[in-house]
Order: sequence, then C-alpha cells, then structure tokens
Amino acid sequence: MNTPLITKQGYEELKSELDELWRVERREVTQKVSWAAGQGDRSENADYQYNKKRLREIDRRIRYLKHRLENLKVVEHRAEQAGKVFFGAWVGVENDRGEKLRFRIAGYDEIFKHPDYISIDSPMARALLKKEVGDWAEIQIDSEPVRWRITDIEYA
Repeated sequence: MNTPLITKQGYEELKSELDELWRVERREVTQKVSWAAGQGDRSENADYQYNKKRLREIDRRIRYLKHRLENLKVVEHRAEQAGKVFFGAWVGVENDRGEKLRFRIAGYDEIFKHPDYISIDSPMARALLKKEVGDWAEIQIDSEPVRWRITDIEYA
C-alpha cells in the first residue's frame, strides 16, 4: 500500500488531469464513438472499436482519480522542518563513490510525471527522513550497502 500523501503541486496536477479528462477528452471521444456507431457494422468498424476502448480507459482513469483525490492528504512545508529532510523536500546527496543525485521526496502519484521525484515509500526516502545536511544514510542497492551523504536540503 502506498502512503496517501501528496504535495500541493501534485494534488493540483491530478485535479487538472481529472478536469481535462472529464471536460475535454471524454467529450471528444464520446462524439467519435457516436459518429463511428452511425457508420454501420460495429464489429468491423475500427474507429468504433478503438474509440470505445479509449472511452473505457478514460472512464477507468476518471474513477481512479476521483477516488484517489478523496483519499490523499496534501502535505505542505512547515517552518519547523527547515534544515531536515521531510516530505516535499528537494534533497541533494552524494555517495561514498562520488556519485551525486538530486530529487524531491513526493507521493506515489507524483513520481510518474516527474523523473526527478522519488516516492516517500522508497528505501532512499525512508533512510533520509529527519536527517540534516552532512548526515549519512545507508541504503541497500543490489544487496550491497551504499552510503549517501546529504549535501543540501531545500523546500520549494
């Protein structure tokens, strides 16, 4: 189960996606299905088959987004979090091999649209929570422990 947290930005993106699907895409695809249905034999009508399938996909995503938005908790940065890694933080890290990464710790629903986001449920995020700049965290990567040092923490 994924932790039901989301940043305010992520919540707004999901609401926007839901609105776009409901008000624009669904309406357009419904019109295409109606048009294709009027063209005769539906069993051999590729336009009808494709758009009917697309309509089911849109409806499935709309149901998912409505349910998800009802159950998500928007987490905003608080002043007392300054200097420590918490949900929503941009974190810079460097491992003991000299490799550097920078990412934002965010909710599960946000990580697919943002390649520089990691889930709050990921081993890296869990290991870094509540740590400060200069602290080290050890994460198992391919059954080998790798140490990461926090180089910077920023909240947008």
